[in-house]
Amino acid sequence: MKRKDFLKKSALGIAGGLVLPQIGASQAQVHENVRPSNLLAEQVGFNHLPNKPSKIMENMVLHRAETRGHANHGWLDSNHTFSFANYHNPERMHFGVLRVLNDDHVAPGMGFGTHPHQNMEIISIPLEGDLEHKDSMGNVGVIKQGDVQVMSAGTGVQHSEYNKNKDKAVKFLQIWLFPREKGVQPRYDQLSFKEEDRLNKWQQVLSPNPDDEGVWIHQDAWFHLGKFDKGQKQDYQLKKAGNGVYAFMIKGEARINGQDLKHRDGLGVWAVDSLEVEATENSEILLMEVPMQLG
Repeated sequence: MKRKDFLKKSALGIAGGLVLPQIGASQAQVHENVRPSNLLAEQVGFNHLPNKPSKIMENMVLHRAETRGHANHGWLDSNHTFSFANYHNPERMHFGVLRVLNDDHVAPGMGFGTHPHQNMEIISIPLEGDLEHKDSMGNVGVIKQGDVQVMSAGTGVQHSEYNKNKDKAVKFLQIWLFPREKGVQPRYDQLSFKEEDRLNKWQQVLSPNPDDEGVWIHQDAWFHLGKFDKGQKQDYQLKKAGNGVYAFMIKGEARINGQDLKHRDGLGVWAVDSLEVEATENSEILLMEVPMQLG
């Protein structure tokens, strides 16, 4: 994809599936800090940082951690790689079908009250703590570090997510992808993955194929996690021609296709067949291979 085409697509507005999350309490007990929904609409995303320029090169875009949108509501401290709620940056609407990448910290005992989604593939990756989930399909469960959760919103679903613990925050990545097709039947899934299976190699945690490794979604996307010792090199071969890859540094430092990245930096690369990845410090990396064309 040419740079001007990518920038043109990045100027697209917020599409269907975006809703404002709601602050809530444990399913078992009403919390004194529950806020009415009209206040939530005003609060979410209100205190974001001013927009800072992205570094856009011929076939890659660099998002430094400190340039992300930021909103701290007390119960939720969130960094937005892409435009979300009241954080709006026309150069950061999405990367291909990758629409949302939120780095969320939820206070003890707090969380997102019941809210709707439609026609979006939603992936949650816990980094610390325990996140309790309930939805209108009847699913109830807890995800923790090492788990990956997916929910295909399709024709419509409602769900809530809470920090199960009252003594520590929960940290997780909230990721949304535009689906390959709209109006699918809603579905939910979660799997646990062994950390040793990603040591100095790529561990596939998501794909478009129900019979493949990891969870699956309605999109030609593949997610891989890797945990690397300093000095380790592990290239990544793209699964599908025309896809791009968005790399997110969960921890540490690495060099990807000649670009140095640090803690929570993001790098999107397209028009390549592979990535050259070298851990310059002990690192943990999430690679998200996604189609670059919407629809």
